Parts: sequence; C-alpha cells; structure tokens
Amino acid sequence: MTSHAPFLLACRGEPVPYTPVWFMRQAGRYQPEYRALRERHAMLELLRTPELAAEVTKLPLALGVDAAIVFSDILLPFEPLGLGLRFVDGKGPVIDTPVRSAADVARLPPVTAAESLGFVGDAVRLVAADCGDTPVIGFSGAPFTLAAYAIEGGTSRDHVLTKQFMYREPAAWHALLDRLTEIAVDLLTLQVRAGAAALQVFDSWVGELTPDNYRTYVLPHTRRLFHRLVPLGVPLIYFGVATGSLLELMKEAGATVIGLGWRIPLDEARRRLGRTMPVQGNLDPAALFAPPAELRRQVLAILAANGGRPGHVFNTGHGIFPGTPVDHVRLVVDLVHEAGVSA
Repeated sequence: MTSHAPFLLACRGEPVPYTPVWFMRQAGRYQPEYRALRERHAMLELLRTPELAAEVTKLPLALGVDAAIVFSDILLPFEPLGLGLRFVDGKGPVIDTPVRSAADVARLPPVTAAESLGFVGDAVRLVAADCGDTPVIGFSGAPFTLAAYAIEGGTSRDHVLTKQFMYREPAAWHALLDRLTEIAVDLLTLQVRAGAAALQVFDSWVGELTPDNYRTYVLPHTRRLFHRLVPLGVPLIYFGVATGSLLELMKEAGATVIGLGWRIPLDEARRRLGRTMPVQGNLDPAALFAPPAELRRQVLAILAANGGRPGHVFNTGHGIFPGTPVDHVRLVVDLVHEAGVSA
C-alpha cells in the first residue's frame, strides 16, 4: 500500500488524479457472493473467522472502489464485556444483557482488544497483504453510539432509555463512555498495527442529540478518542447519521475527515467546516435504486457541489441497502472516477 493512493491523498486534502470512491457497507447483502457465504455461515461466524471476513472485505474491489473497509461490526466488543450479542434476521443486533444502572457499568470487566478481538486485526492483516496499493480502512463505534446500543439493548427509534440514563446517572454515563472510549482506542490501534491505512469512527446515532447535549455529554469523550488516535499517523474519519446540526462540534472532536450524511448539501457542509477540511460523502443510498439517468444526475450534482476542490472522498451518506443493483454501484464508481477530478 502506498501513501499516494488517491483515497489517502483526498483524506489529507491533497490533489488527486481522480475523486476516490468507496461505500459504507460496500461488502454486504447487495452482493450475490456475500449472500452465498451467508447461506453457509452465520453472521458471527463470518465476523469471527479472519479468512472469511477477509474474503468478504475484498469482494467489492472487483467494482473498482478505492478502499476496502474491513468486514466487522462495531458491537463485537459487547461479547467480551459480557453484554451478549446476537444478530436476529429482520431485527438486527440484540444485546442480551443491556446496561441499565450504575451497578451495571461498575460490573463491566476489563477488555483488551488483542486478547478478545484479535480476529479483527487478523482479518485486516490478511486483507492488507492481498490488496496491494488499495488502502484498508479499520473502524469502530464511537463511545456514544456504543453506549446507545448497550443501553437500549439493540436498535431504537427514539433512544429514550439512553437519554434517561444520560440525564439521571451522569456519573455512570461518563464512566461508561470512558470505558467505551478506551476499548475503541485499543481496537483501532490494533487495526492500524495490523495494516489499516485509515480509520473510521461510526457515531451512527449521535444525530439524535441536541448540540448542547452533544457538547456536554459526548464531546469530551470523542475528543479524547481522536486525541489518542492522532499519533497513529493515519486519516481519522468521523461519521454520523443526521448530524447536520452537529458538524462544527464534530470538527472540534479532532477527526481529520468528516463523513457526511445525505441530508446536508455538500457545498453547505464544506462552507461550515472550512473549505480545507476534507469530507466524505454524500449520496443518498436509496438513489442507487434510481434509473441510471437519475442516478447519474445526482452523482454529478454532488461532484459539482464540491467544485473541484481537493479533500473529497465520494461515498454514500449511509450504508448501502440490501437489494441495491450491483451494476448501479459499478456505474457510480466509473462515473465518479471519470467526472470527479479535483483540481
């Protein structure tokens, strides 16, 4: 892998020969090869088996994407934490022993990534050895989003339990986020040492917070997370869903690239973040179902909004949906490479 890969150049805000592109959940349910593997292997088996995880990670490279994100899951630390983790078809992740009290936080055992999650590093190592000049992205969940899953016991539409815990048990809340921050730093460091050339921190549910609550209850932890990661010397991408009201605060957290959802225009985000701040995004993943002419229109509109400035990694503004036509994903890759040249 070379530091001159277009994806890494764009993440550093340097000129690129063409706009690099990858997709969140690019290795997943829309690919027939992945579905074939899932018919033979349960989700946790895929995640825990480095050879299988590496195989899934490499599947989208045939589409011409400029980075490979390791096939993993942000909730894997919940197993060594004793919270339990299951994936239920049609429901998603289920946490069997959610955190609901200060006593639950105090009972969480120590977790060391190398001992409990070493298979993630092994998968990164296998992919990095096979990918040549294509960078590998490692990732983890952000402290808030991990806490939200741990408290809610799975996905949630309103995160009321999370907010109640945050307001009523502030000392336990900060203790929980401290623990989750340490685990995330440890896991991300493990992935860089295994060969990851960039890191993405997923704060999927942080858009549920007001700016004041983010500043009070979350920012100190995300800032410490990124501060601890800076010495690793790799691009640090911070992504959340529906975070248009939080962009400036997310920048304060210290990431080197801000991932954008599809709800905010790219040119507005670049103006608010500062035109030299690299960004990633931000096609609506549902647009990948549109007829090719409409899909092309939306892709070109995003590239036009960037205005040819360096520091843009093209991506969807959330993960690719199941059932997405593979040929539409390939069409976007080719179009971005051809039309999205930064000056």
